[in-house]
Amino acid sequence: MAAGPGKMDKNGVRIPMEVRTGQKVLFGKYAGTEIKIDGLEHLIMREDDIIGVVKE
Repeated sequence: MAAGPGKMDKNGVRIPMEVRTGQKVLFGKYAGTEIKIDGLEHLIMREDDIIGVVKE
């Protein structure tokens, strides 16, 4: 649904995300945090929790 700009390293330099909006990803069973917005369930997770990206 969405991807952020990336995280900051210890020197304050932004590390860009490798995953892009719209890509299908694989992640562990207990990865991320489930939230509900306007009745829709969403999963928020760190890029580090992504195991792989599915090629289509």
